[in-house]
Amino acid sequence: MEDIYDIIRNLESIYSNNTNFQVLKDFERVLDEINLYIYDNWFDGELASGPRIDRHWITVRLMWPREQMPDPDGGQKLVEYGCKVRFIKSSMIKPRKIKEPGDMRPGTRKGKLDREPIWIVEIQMPKTLVADIYSGYQEQQEEIIEPTRQQADTLDAAEPEPDLGAELEAGGEGLEDTDDLI
Repeated sequence: MEDIYDIIRNLESIYSNNTNFQVLKDFERVLDEINLYIYDNWFDGELASGPRIDRHWITVRLMWPREQMPDPDGGQKLVEYGCKVRFIKSSMIKPRKIKEPGDMRPGTRKGKLDREPIWIVEIQMPKTLVADIYSGYQEQQEEIIEPTRQQADTLDAAEPEPDLGAELEAGGEGLEDTDDLI
């Protein structure tokens, strides 16, 4: 059972810890590179907990509303890349929005707690897969930067353009007389 306050605390810890944020970005890069988002509802998942970093694995738990279960074929695609995937039926406790007095907990000014059915997908991804995808990403970025450097080197080696100001000071040879044009 998930609690909305635990999810919020997890997000706060990710933003306060740069390492966890970077690991989560690399984890998402892997999901994107293996084209997981072409499967139904995988794009709509929200982070429930993680990343939990172990010696060889990175574990993340994602959640969806029960009626929007992610396509199990996407989970199979992850398994083909060496990941471990578990689909878990669960529920999330959320405070109810107060619209009338019956929506409050007795003796408090807080909303009653409701359970919403959700799907949890726990993905354990090997660190080697994340490292391989990241190194491929770095190589791709270097290929994009390299041609720009080569173009700059060829421009520097080219002859400089003639200075028109120097021609005018030299008597304007080759230039038309402006008095004839008027």
